[in-house]
Amino acid sequence: MNPHLIILLSLAAVISAANEPIAIVRQEQDNGNPDGSYFTRWESANGITFEEQGVQKNAGQKDKEAEEVRGSASWTAPDGQKINLGWLADENGAIFQGAHLPTPPPLPEIPPVIQRALDWIAAHPYKEERNKV
Repeated sequence: MNPHLIILLSLAAVISAANEPIAIVRQEQDNGNPDGSYFTRWESANGITFEEQGVQKNAGQKDKEAEEVRGSASWTAPDGQKINLGWLADENGAIFQGAHLPTPPPLPEIPPVIQRALDWIAAHPYKEERNKV
């Protein structure tokens, strides 16, 4: 699923939870660029803000074209906590940042026997033998 769609759906859920229409008090957008880039920003009457921009990378290069999307959103959670969320999505996946997000546990150490094998492989790269005629 598209990362910015996830954010929009989450914000829509927050807005709809209020059971009242919330006015958009400011909005800017630029979606008509021939290079495929876009920009959108809005703010609602209850303090929700959303900003996102997308650009086409490596335009015209077959198998290298990719869209890069950067954005941010902020709102106040029902418990009063101010939420700030940022994201970057590109050909490598999506990265989300926010103090409210859980942090993953540290990676486990590589067992010594596996590390020795990895070191040996790095020191002895595979060399393809060519058939001798």
